[in-house]
Amino acid sequence: MSDAPANPFDADGEFLVLTNEEGQHSLWPLFAAVPAGWSTAHGPCARQEALDWISAHWAGPVAVTTR
Repeated sequence: MSDAPANPFDADGEFLVLTNEEGQHSLWPLFAAVPAGWSTAHGPCARQEALDWISAHWAGPVAVTTR
């Protein structure tokens, strides 16, 4: 059995904010390995802090290559 919670995005977990080369951002659970092509931009922190950081630093889901 795993230590991972049933829902990896439960509010009481710890999170990272990841970014990729396209400038996209992602909320990511701390226990999960960072996927290839992504790097940590913020955290670890509480879920709401991560969401607030994303809101302050990312304009939305438009990839750099389509701008």
